Amino acid sequence: MLRSLFLAAGLAVAAAAASAQPINLRFADSTTADAPRSRALVEIFAAEIAPDFTFEGYFGGALYRQGTEIVAVQRRNLEMALMPPSDFAEQVPEFGILTAAYLVRDADHMRRIFESDVGDEFKAMARERMGVHILAPAYYGTRNLNLRGTREVNTPADLAGLRLRMPGGEAWQFLGSSLGANPTAVAYAEVYTALQTGAIDGEDNPLSNNRIMKFYEVTDQIVLTGHNVGFGLLMINAALFDSLTPAQQQSLQDAADKAFEWSNAEYIREESELLTFFAGEGIRIHTPDVDAFRAYSNETYLNSDFSRNWPAGLLDRINAL
Repeated sequence: MLRSLFLAAGLAVAAAAASAQPINLRFADSTTADAPRSRALVEIFAAEIAPDFTFEGYFGGALYRQGTEIVAVQRRNLEMALMPPSDFAEQVPEFGILTAAYLVRDADHMRRIFESDVGDEFKAMARERMGVHILAPAYYGTRNLNLRGTREVNTPADLAGLRLRMPGGEAWQFLGSSLGANPTAVAYAEVYTALQTGAIDGEDNPLSNNRIMKFYEVTDQIVLTGHNVGFGLLMINAALFDSLTPAQQQSLQDAADKAFEWSNAEYIREESELLTFFAGEGIRIHTPDVDAFRAYSNETYLNSDFSRNWPAGLLDRINAL
């Protein structure tokens, strides 16, 4: 009897110890570890969720190839990822509206979208049709054109025939077409070499990415089209999230909000300083006829099959926020 009591007590202690073990959250992203959003996750998010969780970050495509992270999260081979709306659109076409040029106006507009009932609808679609839970949006910076050569670019017509690197996927490729360029899919890690060898004529990225990836070393000009507000959605496997206690769920939410509040501000600060940096590196900075680009892009989207998946009235609701 005494032996049974000791055995039961030992099992109880072991069970308690096991339950006290932190939950490990593996995260993968294609961007570099020194990007503001990466630093925010490692330096702020990870600290805020301890001791209930440990954060194991993999950057630069070290664990999963760009574009495969969502499926890894869905299969529970990965707990978390930070993915742009275009990747969500591969499975839920309604997300495609968030990739349209000139729709999201700036970081604050992005925030308002996801704090509204519009954001709630996107989160519900991700849960119900993808099995992932969206925690928060993360601003990456506003995308502009970074080009080789001295071609004058003032309107979309000036991009005719230009081989513009865009990420793979229908949404990204269509975005390139909506600017008047010839979109070409190239993996992010291969863009520098593709520019260097002339395999592509340019790429589009936020200014901070151009600095981090050193694209300015193999290009000649930046055209400030401001055509797309880059952002990602921090997500976690929905079944895993639902298995957590309410306190743990709130801890993840609060940590994500705090981390991206910092990184969003950091990207905005960098953007205000980087044009001076690039000019100092000999890069020509040029502002084109943005109204011409906006009008051309809007017409291209609205007259295409791409917009057929946009829920009725959603465009007006987003524009009104």
